[in-house]
Amino acid sequence: MRTPLSRREMLALSGGGFGAVALAGLLGEESRAAGFRSAATGNPLQVKSPQFAARAKRVIFLFMPGGPSQVDTFDPKPRLTSDDGKPSPKLYLGQQRNLLGSPWKFQRHGESGLEVSELFPHTARCVDDLCVIRSMVTDDPNHPGGCLLMHTGERVSSRPSLGSWVTYGLGTENNDLPGFVAIGPGPIIEGARQYGAGFLPAAYQGTFVSNLDQPLKNLSSSIAADRQRRELDSLVRLNELHRMGRESDNRLNARIDSFELAYRMQTAAPEAFSLAGETASTVRLYGIDQKPTEEFGKQCLLARRLVERGVRFVQLYHTTGGFQPWDQHSDLKNGHEKNALATDLPIAGLLSDLKLRGLLDDTLVIWGGEFGRTPAREGTANGRDHHPFGFTMWLAGGGVKGGLAYGATDEFGWDAVDKPVHVHDLHATILHLLGLDHEQLTYHYAGRDFRLTDVYGNVVQGILT
Repeated sequence: MRTPLSRREMLALSGGGFGAVALAGLLGEESRAAGFRSAATGNPLQVKSPQFAARAKRVIFLFMPGGPSQVDTFDPKPRLTSDDGKPSPKLYLGQQRNLLGSPWKFQRHGESGLEVSELFPHTARCVDDLCVIRSMVTDDPNHPGGCLLMHTGERVSSRPSLGSWVTYGLGTENNDLPGFVAIGPGPIIEGARQYGAGFLPAAYQGTFVSNLDQPLKNLSSSIAADRQRRELDSLVRLNELHRMGRESDNRLNARIDSFELAYRMQTAAPEAFSLAGETASTVRLYGIDQKPTEEFGKQCLLARRLVERGVRFVQLYHTTGGFQPWDQHSDLKNGHEKNALATDLPIAGLLSDLKLRGLLDDTLVIWGGEFGRTPAREGTANGRDHHPFGFTMWLAGGGVKGGLAYGATDEFGWDAVDKPVHVHDLHATILHLLGLDHEQLTYHYAGRDFRLTDVYGNVVQGILT
């Protein structure tokens, strides 16, 4: 005859089932990553000390999907303009193509005299804060692989994103908000893989926001806060019983952490994501009062509000009008003008606002796409093809030299010929600015230690203050 179950045994057997049902209802689907809970505090996002003195505390990444053209934005090429229409001295994928001069003029700006295209008149006012890397190189000429490499350091398999590595290494300064937030109003190529945690604990995945007018849904509750707290504490106790004998599987902890964060966010998040209290002058600064700049202006202002409240990493995707709006294989002039119009004023507003509030010194702002565009015309169309061999990105604040043009492409803009900076080098430098050694920030998975830069990457010392 079977011995009747004790109360403790009954709870151990059934409690996990109740908890799983409740958690599935909250989260919707299983996380693909393993969970993690700090043994000391129970909070995987607790602030952690950098490995050495950091120049930056937080990051805002302004990602321009599709690949902005370096020779039309921040890398002037007079020779390309003078040789417009002539056969290119370099074959592209084995094909002869004719050169396409930039339809926009460049001018020198600021005390540094850096040249910027007339596409970005507002950003040009901030040029003395920009560190323009004109010698970026990457390994993949296609959008999916290029985007993954820029965000995760790997172009094929699903690896943790840059934002996930940063929050894994440093935690966050506000326990009532996510440590990593990604914002994009339109669809994103490769989706969550660009801001996912991969094999890192699920707590480090980016929280994605798509609806700028209602950033986070389902935060309000008809249940009193004290009752929610009691129910959540009971659920945690039941799941702790369920963990007995399963200590090596930490996925449950990550889901409990999500419950805890959702509970705390009910108070902090509505205020952080609301723009209602901003002044009319701030709204104008970001271009939110104008239709062309309204959407990206809201993204940039949200980024400022989040970093000043302790969010560690904010990723903005310019996806207005499509998932890769900068991909101008044809109609280059209209396409780039539309994209620049939508982003230029908000970007300048963000840089100016951060500087005014004393945040730019320790906030690293990054701008760029997955690659650049060819100096040659694509076929007979007025457009440019994908170009991974030499393109431009810029950084501002957070310990980089302002008013600097670093590296160079050749006289037409084909290849990085001076001080090439690979994506792995960029990642190593970003981590270094945050006080993290890219060779020491590792995570043990599948029998080996992984890192963002794999076995590559060198810190670009020449751009550091």
